[in-house]
Amino acid sequence: MSLWTPGGEHEVPRESNQPSREASLAGPPPSALTGDPDFDDLTPEEQAQAQAMMAEMAEVQQRIAGSPASDVLANHLMGFYELAAIHLSQQPPNFREAAVAIDALRLVIEGMAGRLGENEPTLHQALQQIQMAFVQLTDRAQGGPEPADPTDD
Repeated sequence: MSLWTPGGEHEVPRESNQPSREASLAGPPPSALTGDPDFDDLTPEEQAQAQAMMAEMAEVQQRIAGSPASDVLANHLMGFYELAAIHLSQQPPNFREAAVAIDALRLVIEGMAGRLGENEPTLHQALQQIQMAFVQLTDRAQGGPEPADPTDD
């Protein structure tokens, strides 16, 4: 089993003895999961770096909290669009994975209709474009009609 943290993916060993219900709910301290040292174990320089990183993260959180949720969502939804485009650009295109990203984009846009603010028209256009690209690439992969070659006269 692994645990994702901002510092990356970390393997979490399974122990044979079962912890109490309270201990399993509380969980071990983060340093036990990641193998990272406690703050007190860091050198003064490392502590200063950690404090600077925490201050930077707090500043980013404040900026996000001060932004309209519709703007933050639009940013994430464009990530869905980009993910679909990446899968469609593979040779051969990965239609299954692209469809997952396109469906997620469509479902959120449809489910949030009228609540995505000034970004909503752009998101609808992006959805239409990626759907059209999907259909065109699918047709081409299935041997659909090729454009006529003007030199075949």
